[in-house]
Amino acid sequence: MNQQPGSQRAPKQQLNPAQRDAVRYVDGPLLVLAGAGSGKTSVITRKIQYLVRECEMPARQVTAVTFTNKAAREMRARARALLGDDAKGLQVSTFHQLGLKILQRELPLAGRKSGFSILDDQDSTAILKDLLLRDGDIASTLLDICRNQISHWKSHAVSPASLQGKADSVQEARIAEVYARYERALASYNAVDFDDLIAIPVRILAEHEEVLKRWQSRIRYLLVDEYQDTNVCQYMLVQQLVGERSGLCVVGDDDQSIYAWRGANPENLKQLAKDFKGLKVIKLEQNYRSTNRILQSANALIANNDHLFEKKLWSEKGQGDAIVVQQLPDEEAETEYIGDEILHRKIGSNLQFRDFAVLVRGNHQTRLLELKLQAKQIPYQVTGGTSFFARNEIKDVMAYLRVLANPDDDAAFLRIVNVPRRKIGVSTLEALGDYSKSRECSLYGAIGEMGLAQTLSEQAHKRLSSLDGWFQNLRRVVDNGEPMRALQEMLDDIDYRGWLVQNSSSTAVGERRYENVNFLLESIRNELQKQNQAAQGNTNSFEIDAESPLEAVLNKLMLRDMLEQQAEEEADNKVQVMTLHASKGLEFPHVFIIGFEEQLLPHRNSIEGDTIDEERRLAYVGITRAQQHLTLTMARTRKQFGDQQRCAPSRFLEELPVEALQRKGFGDKMDAASNEATGRATLDNLRALLE
Repeated sequence: MNQQPGSQRAPKQQLNPAQRDAVRYVDGPLLVLAGAGSGKTSVITRKIQYLVRECEMPARQVTAVTFTNKAAREMRARARALLGDDAKGLQVSTFHQLGLKILQRELPLAGRKSGFSILDDQDSTAILKDLLLRDGDIASTLLDICRNQISHWKSHAVSPASLQGKADSVQEARIAEVYARYERALASYNAVDFDDLIAIPVRILAEHEEVLKRWQSRIRYLLVDEYQDTNVCQYMLVQQLVGERSGLCVVGDDDQSIYAWRGANPENLKQLAKDFKGLKVIKLEQNYRSTNRILQSANALIANNDHLFEKKLWSEKGQGDAIVVQQLPDEEAETEYIGDEILHRKIGSNLQFRDFAVLVRGNHQTRLLELKLQAKQIPYQVTGGTSFFARNEIKDVMAYLRVLANPDDDAAFLRIVNVPRRKIGVSTLEALGDYSKSRECSLYGAIGEMGLAQTLSEQAHKRLSSLDGWFQNLRRVVDNGEPMRALQEMLDDIDYRGWLVQNSSSTAVGERRYENVNFLLESIRNELQKQNQAAQGNTNSFEIDAESPLEAVLNKLMLRDMLEQQAEEEADNKVQVMTLHASKGLEFPHVFIIGFEEQLLPHRNSIEGDTIDEERRLAYVGITRAQQHLTLTMARTRKQFGDQQRCAPSRFLEELPVEALQRKGFGDKMDAASNEATGRATLDNLRALLE
């Protein structure tokens, strides 16, 4: 039976000895070193079941955290299926959802008011850009550096105050100053950014002993998935919640740590043994996904990295097919080959298109591949395309909703003040901004103040007052318990549908964009209904009672939960095309990794920056996505900057065992030697089976 694309194959119903030990060990802190495809989700969910059923621990005192909404949903569903009615109160969420829970409960200590907004990357970038441009146009060149540095500081729990007088350069001192201004802006806008969802709870728990004890008493046992992906701040949150107790189980794999570029710190595995005395380590090395040739190659590759803990994956699925290593003349021939191979295998072995995945190091590699797949009428899906929330029409409507729920959200107000056009010009907005700063209030809040009329023309003040009155009417409808009526009236009043059609390349495009808006409204309606049902039957004091259902729904939407699930449910019978980073946690019967070359994998930046180990882990992740068949392709020449450049095979190819490979297209002695070794290994396996 074919699996859905990207599914995670569960291990057999019966736990193997290592899994069983991991489930039952509760006498101290535990690190489960879980190799790729070793059934870690089953271990986590069975351990939750063991804690509740065998250790008689109330489910409301058990919390499990992971990194993606998809993983949290799967874990939650499997745990509830195992526990039935005993699952009441069980907390399974992402790190950021747990942080949001703490932040909402401890709102006064966070320096925010009810109805605060969660800003996405684009909103945060817009605020930083505004702060930098106030210092002159040249400052805009610092935007990316500034944004990344501030995110780095937050993920390491570094506050603006702690940076005073400690900058290593003039540029760092300037960024530290912008950081302090950015934090003040967020507070005045009654908003937080994504990093704050961890950083603010960590600060609150560090500064308020009584709050720390209260949360420690609520979370008696903490389970952490994908522990190798935690950053410094997330590790601090784990330490705070567990405290001096032994109720901790972390599951991770240092060989799959591929997110250092976004703050992940694999050194947290080493730190764990220092901070949690008596830490027990259990290795999960039996793989339920891949054949042994694939695992043999993965083990040989990753052995070239330094390890805190050694492990070797193995499988009961037999040796399997040799890994095909195919060299092609150029990228045109490479993508042509992949398209032909997919069709050949699909027809010859009666497979589905969803059984195939093509993995790339960078998104730019998919362009030519997409053209080839289209030409051969092969349906495909590129994972990591434009996010639903990144669409302009969705950002517009979400900004309107954010102002409706939180009038102090300046970033949202600035986005919609002239969408559609209201003839509120730049000079009017600048005057409004100056007045709001002098009064220490938000832009929207300044509109209602009597003194504003003295700084604006009569016509400008009239337009802003009209906008204020309109929002107040909508807010009254929301307060009367009819949020959906308010949302529909809002869109009708501004004729947003007509505005989209007018500002799109064609009527059909405009209508399609408005369909996205309708989908958003329907999603909000469904979520409001779920909240009402949950509120009627909720007796768990751990749950957060949001002041406004609409505010709670908006926060959930901003955490990318509901609409990500919708996108996953719509995945159908298509070849999956994605980056190696995006493939983590997924598996496919047939996997192609293209561009297995120096400068691509490993990437040129890692070669120059001496971070080859992480690139090797990335290749390891790609190899271990394959269940039955793996193909590595590379080109002799590849077009770069308009010129055809010669390419060298990846250094990682030399680290793979020659007897596991079937080399094609190289035209050298290694082809024959590799294929002869593969043939000998196959005969040896057949003899072993006959004996």
